[in-house]
Amino acid sequence: MSAIKTINKIKDMQEYSDRIHEGGECMVFIPTMGFLHQGHLSLMKKGREVADVVVASIFVNPAQFGPNEDLAAYPRNIERDLELLEKEHVDIAFLPDAKEIYPNGFQTYVELNYLPNHLCGLSRPVLFRGVTTIVLKLFNIVKPHIAIFGQKDYQQLLVIKQMVCDLNYDIEVIGAPTVREKDGLAMSSRNSYLSSEERIHALSLYKSLKKAMEMVEAGVKDSSIIIKEATDIINSHPDTLIDYIEICDSETLDSMTTIDRPALMALAVKVGTTRLIDNMVLKP
Repeated sequence: MSAIKTINKIKDMQEYSDRIHEGGECMVFIPTMGFLHQGHLSLMKKGREVADVVVASIFVNPAQFGPNEDLAAYPRNIERDLELLEKEHVDIAFLPDAKEIYPNGFQTYVELNYLPNHLCGLSRPVLFRGVTTIVLKLFNIVKPHIAIFGQKDYQQLLVIKQMVCDLNYDIEVIGAPTVREKDGLAMSSRNSYLSSEERIHALSLYKSLKKAMEMVEAGVKDSSIIIKEATDIINSHPDTLIDYIEICDSETLDSMTTIDRPALMALAVKVGTTRLIDNMVLKP
């Protein structure tokens, strides 16, 4: 087992954080659901650059999974995760269990009215209520000065920034770029579900985003033409099922019919039984 310092109890984490604040040090926090990959570790590296103390949490949050989603199957390997965190010189791993976070009688949830009603929020209706609730709880427990999230989950990043702004949290939220495999596949813990054949079909997401970028750079401004091209690329691969392909405003997530300013292209696709997401900002 790794020698990194671990904390399991909320009270212990809060007391540790209070000591950091009293000592005048800057603390950065990176929340994760574990089964760490290089994308996560890039967030830890960024954290090491911007703060004195780096805290990461590992918690597979039941509140953000719907009834038929992959909570029970979600990949876990705590021992390996802790070794990876130690290599990145993370100071504290916060590892609460579900009963510690959601005790009997828990009944308070945090919801946004608008941003979740787009993209992933439409097909996963409980997702963002679960995300905002757990992130707010973790902010109250860890009390960081800075928090870092990956831009692969672009909608999540926007939702958290909006929540922090609306509720006047004195926390700087930093978005870090998506980390990709050499062939372009966005790194995700769920990639471990893919068979070797499905892994090849999963590349259709990145191919369609790259093609969209080329089309915009060549002067195409009509979103529907780009979305049709992306649809054709993904549908040309067997065992893929498109949830959505959207081109939208990068701040409001409202659909854009004409790309006359930087736009977010976001997509969610099932490859076999695995739901993958990816995105790219298109700049005309």
